[in-house]
Amino acid sequence: MRTDNCLIASVAVEGTVYHFDKAFDYAVPSEYSDAVKPGCRVKVPFARGNNHRQGMVMSLHNGSGEGLKFISELLDNEPILPSCMLSLAEFMKRNYYCTLYEAVKAMLPAGINYNIVTVYEAVKGIDTEALSEEEQKIYTFLQKKKSPVKRQELMTAFGLSDFSPLEKMVQKNLLKKSDDAFRKIGDKSQKMLRLSPKSADFAGTLTEKQQSVFDLLVSIGEVSVKEICYYTGVTTAVVDAIVKKGIAEYFDCEVFRTPTTEKAEKLEFPKLSNEQDRAYRGIKSLYDEHKGAVALLYGVTGSGKTAVFTELIRNVVGEGKGVILMVPEIALTPQLVGKLKGLFGDDVAIFHSGLSLGERLDEYKRVKMGLAKIAVGTRSAVFAPFENLGLIVMDEEQEHTYKSENKPRFHARDVAKFRCAKENALLLLSSATPDIESYYFAGAGRYSLFSLSSRFGTAQLPDVITADMNVEIESGNTTGFSSLLLTEIEENLKNHEQTILLLNRRGYNTFAVCKSCKEPITCPNCSISLTYHKENSRLMCHYCGFSQPVSNECPACHEHSLRFSGSGTQRAEETLAELFPNARILRMDADTVMTKNAHEKHLSAFSRGEYDILIGTQMVAKGLDFPGVTLVGVMSADQILYSDDYRSFERAFSMLTQVVGRSGRGDKKGRAVVQTLTPENPVIELATKQDYEAFYKDEIELRKLLAYPPFSDLLLVGFLSEEKSKAVACANEFLECLKLKCTGEFTDLPIRVLGPSPALVSKVNNKYRYKIIIKSRNNKRFRELISGLLTDFGKNKEYQNVTVYADLKPLNF
Repeated sequence: MRTDNCLIASVAVEGTVYHFDKAFDYAVPSEYSDAVKPGCRVKVPFARGNNHRQGMVMSLHNGSGEGLKFISELLDNEPILPSCMLSLAEFMKRNYYCTLYEAVKAMLPAGINYNIVTVYEAVKGIDTEALSEEEQKIYTFLQKKKSPVKRQELMTAFGLSDFSPLEKMVQKNLLKKSDDAFRKIGDKSQKMLRLSPKSADFAGTLTEKQQSVFDLLVSIGEVSVKEICYYTGVTTAVVDAIVKKGIAEYFDCEVFRTPTTEKAEKLEFPKLSNEQDRAYRGIKSLYDEHKGAVALLYGVTGSGKTAVFTELIRNVVGEGKGVILMVPEIALTPQLVGKLKGLFGDDVAIFHSGLSLGERLDEYKRVKMGLAKIAVGTRSAVFAPFENLGLIVMDEEQEHTYKSENKPRFHARDVAKFRCAKENALLLLSSATPDIESYYFAGAGRYSLFSLSSRFGTAQLPDVITADMNVEIESGNTTGFSSLLLTEIEENLKNHEQTILLLNRRGYNTFAVCKSCKEPITCPNCSISLTYHKENSRLMCHYCGFSQPVSNECPACHEHSLRFSGSGTQRAEETLAELFPNARILRMDADTVMTKNAHEKHLSAFSRGEYDILIGTQMVAKGLDFPGVTLVGVMSADQILYSDDYRSFERAFSMLTQVVGRSGRGDKKGRAVVQTLTPENPVIELATKQDYEAFYKDEIELRKLLAYPPFSDLLLVGFLSEEKSKAVACANEFLECLKLKCTGEFTDLPIRVLGPSPALVSKVNNKYRYKIIIKSRNNKRFRELISGLLTDFGKNKEYQNVTVYADLKPLNF
């Protein structure tokens, strides 16, 4: 092939590491020159061994292909990512310190990904007499196969502990080895039937049943085999017969695996109040500028923010543009999807981890093909592949679940801002308790602010009472329920009204301690206590998944004197059942929603009034709308309030405000009871009053004093190793290199450094974790500094067994 002037593809290759990652150039073979496009995947030889890997074509250009390797195979007939998403991948690499392909992979549904697998086939014409007995068996096995066989299948079939026997047969030219790309999930298709071009010339005779099939095809044109059998009453043998006669022909038609949801009733768009209409018109005016902007819709709980952005969605979809609507929890999608499908029908696609791989793939394709104009889901929905994006809405935008804790460690809000700026779309942030940074930017004029100050219609904010649990404990009450909350629950049961209770800890008991040696029962793999789960009678680690049967024997001193303490949702549910034996109680936590569609089934049942009390973790605290709920109880505000994080007050205020806001959203006025050991805490007082402005005023002054966001950006540099000493040494050397850089070529960067120090949970899954926290501004110079240090440490063989990573805007320290 000529390489003096050829088409060259810059490819993001899978499986590279950060310190040498880039878009690698490959020459495009002439047979692919017309078909290959940016956004298509290819199979390429990589590194010295030329092992095949998959990659994404990022761009194309012409030039000399001298010394370049050629693309081995084009895996996609058309681009699976639009060009704007390829630009997004480069943005993610710069900001989240990941490889290009890690960014690309995060955008794609898991079912669409290929695996590059080694396969073997028999070389034809081999005399098997000279082969060993094992070689004869392997060769004969492959000779009978119509297609190459995967390495792992061969090893399993012949009980091989490694693949060296296969490689020896390759060297002897007995087997041919190659690398093939396999999709995890295939496209789903349906067997269809249509009249063949020869049907008009058919002069033979048909039986009565064959004639009925022929008549159906004449009237309809094409129909599935299943429908033919249903409507005519024939068997598939009759259909086969007319195909053999040349009258009809089979073909495959792609069908989509649609997520199962409850059938949505046709709904009318709600009439906006004057206040809602003012907010809508202001936001729409901003959208109409088509300049790529950010707006914040701030409104008290129950003020009708959903109605405002639903009206905006109607306008955007009416213009033929795509809309992404994100929610922080899977639990919030069923109610929202039900409303949107009632308003927009099949224009709605769903994106979240609760779907099967096939459903995720097909919902992605529906958006890509323009068959759905609205993508609703959790964090991953931000990557919905709209060619013509008009609007992104982030509901409950302050929630931490919009931040990914795995590579690439992106925040959906930042990704959404980039997409909207790139595609001239509008980003609308919506919340009753906005992120402190978002509200600050709105006040500074970087975002446009729109407010809703009162609840919609006749609904009123609930009355909130604080229950002092110190008094309850002194009086001998050990149930975890204050007398005040129990009285209110009893009143609700008498009035046939519903109650929501928040307890943000799952399990039965949250820890176990030996009364003799005072040692807690901890996970052998993590520096965290085990939680007792009564339903399976096991002590479980919520970090690595380790579990062990419950025993009264202490593993440290072997005395039989364990004491179980702390209350989780399982114990609270049991206590409620004992106190109110006739109450219908529903528990929602990570243990009860493991099965597919469990969120939707549970919440739909509660909405229909099949349960009196819903008790759960944070998934019941926000965004849900149940008019029948007139009482909310916060079991332990202190669990939320006191944590080792500068955002603990913000998170506590947000969750308390949100959960209290679930009460009294219908015609009846609601109540809320907040249980705490520190009733004098001002955060609790402000949350019970739903006074966000007063909370913000105090919090922003503290942030400014301590140079925390929004007055700086935080970056965590993490160090993971199975050897504690290695993690510590690597962290210390990184700090010294950082000091050297900052006193040399980066003296212009204002930086504050905290650490090194152990992470909040210092060991997870047998890996020790240390960290350095850096306060600075996330600008080009700062990214250049951090990228250079990560690259240097990636090449340092002394720390090859230490994982060093950077996390912008970390969730946990």
